[in-house]
Amino acid sequence: MAQRQSKKTQFKGQHVLLAHGNGGRLMKELIEQIFAYHLHNELLDTQSDAASIPFKSNNSELVVSTDGFTVEPLEFPGGNIGSLAVHGTVNDLAVSGAKPLYLTLNAFIEEGLALAVLDRVVQSMAQACLECDVKIVAGDTKVVRRGQGGGIYFATTGIGQRDSKYRLGLNQIQLGDFVLLSGTAGDHGAAVMLAREQFGLAGSLQSDAASVLPITEALLSFEGLRFMRDPTRGGVATIAHEISQAIDQSVRLYAANIPVNEQVRVVCDLLGYDPLYMACEGRVLAVIAPELAEAAVTKLHALGYVDAAIIGRIEQGRAHAFLETDLGGERILQELEEDPLPRIC
Repeated sequence: MAQRQSKKTQFKGQHVLLAHGNGGRLMKELIEQIFAYHLHNELLDTQSDAASIPFKSNNSELVVSTDGFTVEPLEFPGGNIGSLAVHGTVNDLAVSGAKPLYLTLNAFIEEGLALAVLDRVVQSMAQACLECDVKIVAGDTKVVRRGQGGGIYFATTGIGQRDSKYRLGLNQIQLGDFVLLSGTAGDHGAAVMLAREQFGLAGSLQSDAASVLPITEALLSFEGLRFMRDPTRGGVATIAHEISQAIDQSVRLYAANIPVNEQVRVVCDLLGYDPLYMACEGRVLAVIAPELAEAAVTKLHALGYVDAAIIGRIEQGRAHAFLETDLGGERILQELEEDPLPRIC
């Protein structure tokens, strides 16, 4: 990412006003002094309605993903809505087998938001872009009336480049394939709950929100890789359901193999939640040929993902997701009907 602009002036006020979204001077100042200041690069043109993106095709294809982000609180242990928006979009591209390149950003800001909060969030977004080697090249800003938003909502679109040889998808999954998880389940959902402090609980748990590019790049080296997904809203159990319904077969998960942080387990036990339905923002659930599963886990361990594990298998049977318990019994993982929590990603 190019060096940011060196000059930054102080805002006269302390909070976002409706006038910051009216297209006039205040909106221009907001864009230039926060968004353009932190996200500046040679492709970002705040004076134009469209970005020109260089692309060289060499047995590759463009991949596009779009997403929206809302979280309460806006800042939580391990990240904030700014870094979350970058990581979430980057990760959607990464699990598709693509190298993320460019993002666009739409910001919906609520009147009354402290400008200092907005500045911290966008600064965090810029740092996440730098770490993920992506550029935000276009965007738009809207301000909504007080009480009509959650402080900030972000909508992003990501563009990536994928080698045409990669063919990943639910239709590639075969009977006998193994299911891998790159780390502990439910960290993000539990960390955000603790940050709300509405249950009288506290702890040191950090969100797992991060780029999964190192994980996906490692897994893509295995020709028997069938499918990857980041288990965000709905968690691991929801992806297991998605797989079972797509292939019309059973997905069996092994409770004893699924890594869960002890703090996450305690929070879920106290509040009646299941870690398998809790959001992750820095994990990959992958399906891979059985003869390659152990080697894939070993490679992830060597990269520092020490909690990566084989957590399940694709089996012949009804289109259901099952959990084999520690005692050898089994229970059906019910499909999630309603969000158990306010939106956390």
